[in-house]
Amino acid sequence: MTQTAETAADLLTLADVRAAATRIEGHVVRTAMDYSRTLSQITGADVWLKFENLQFTAAYKERGALNAMLLLGGDRLNRGVIAASAGNHAQGLSYHGTRLGVPVTIVMPKTTPSVKVMQTEAVGGKVVLFGESFDEAYAHARELENELELTFVHPFDDPHIAAGQGTVALEMLEQVPDLDMLVIPVGGGGLASGMGTAARAIKPGIGLIGVEAKLFPSMYNRLKGKNLPSGGDTLAEGIAVKEPGEFTSRVLAGLLDDFVLVTEAQLETAVALLLQIEKTVAEGAGAAGLAAVMAYPELFKGKKVGIPITGGNIDTRLLANVLLRDLARSGRLARLRLTLQDRPGALFKVMREFDKHNVNIIEIYHQRIFTHLPAKGLSADIECEARDREQLDALVATLREKGYVVDQVELG
Repeated sequence: MTQTAETAADLLTLADVRAAATRIEGHVVRTAMDYSRTLSQITGADVWLKFENLQFTAAYKERGALNAMLLLGGDRLNRGVIAASAGNHAQGLSYHGTRLGVPVTIVMPKTTPSVKVMQTEAVGGKVVLFGESFDEAYAHARELENELELTFVHPFDDPHIAAGQGTVALEMLEQVPDLDMLVIPVGGGGLASGMGTAARAIKPGIGLIGVEAKLFPSMYNRLKGKNLPSGGDTLAEGIAVKEPGEFTSRVLAGLLDDFVLVTEAQLETAVALLLQIEKTVAEGAGAAGLAAVMAYPELFKGKKVGIPITGGNIDTRLLANVLLRDLARSGRLARLRLTLQDRPGALFKVMREFDKHNVNIIEIYHQRIFTHLPAKGLSADIECEARDREQLDALVATLREKGYVVDQVELG
């Protein structure tokens, strides 16, 4: 990417990150970093995964939160801290604040899922629900900061936060010194700023690739001078930031080698693969690095690539949906819509074809009334499970040869 007159070294240094590592040592997990043979075969790169989803709060965020609190000291720390967050920053700040005896207040939008409220309260945070959006919650947190004389701890746009997050890269390059590239999820930019600063100083030639969700290309827009729309319901809510940090933007402008965007389908596939292959749970943002390596193989082929799995806090129902949708994309699950004549034995004849092809039927939905078919016609949606796409395609081909009208309901 284009270098600017102000380099990352003017804003954040390796010394800052090393000091943070010393400060938080023993209080965060030094997470494992392992080679994935199967993902390497799939992507054509040598894939090394850093399991930050195995932190106590299941995300890297507690590194920066702890570093920022420890640097406050004295009365500012004793009076307590406040933040606006509905995610991993809230839990990291609450957990380490409680451990240090520091009162922690988290302002969340009223729309925050109850499970996130409960998780934050479970690790000691006091939750205040306010507003319908993050922006409203953020504004209220800044008001309470002044009213209650608390210290606001920003989730990303703070050099102390970024230095703490940069300790992820320190560990990665200690564990696997000959990495060629790091692929770093970017939301507000705190993680990428810290990791990129540390990695570039330790290994100047290392490749640094940022990745954002296509629905929220805020940092991408800023650094590349684009104006892509930002907003939507993304699986990667942890990096769904409409306004990137000012400090982090300046750091990353002179640091990243490239920046890529990934789609929702690519994020879903990455989450599913991490669970199926690595047996590890990643949230959407946590799987963004792998999604990028799979989406842009030409950037990474033959390179030794380090990918932080940044978090594992995903709602279990959402995870179930992601896994089922992945099965549908691979052809192992399908919904076939058949037009039949409403007469005895019509459905039985269809079932015989499923049996011959050894395709398992999960659910059948008949529709006789709310349909555009004639009164004597009916529509049958059949959800089924096949070994693979080839087996499913063979069934569909046979049904069409028998004269049935068959449509497959596709995912978006």
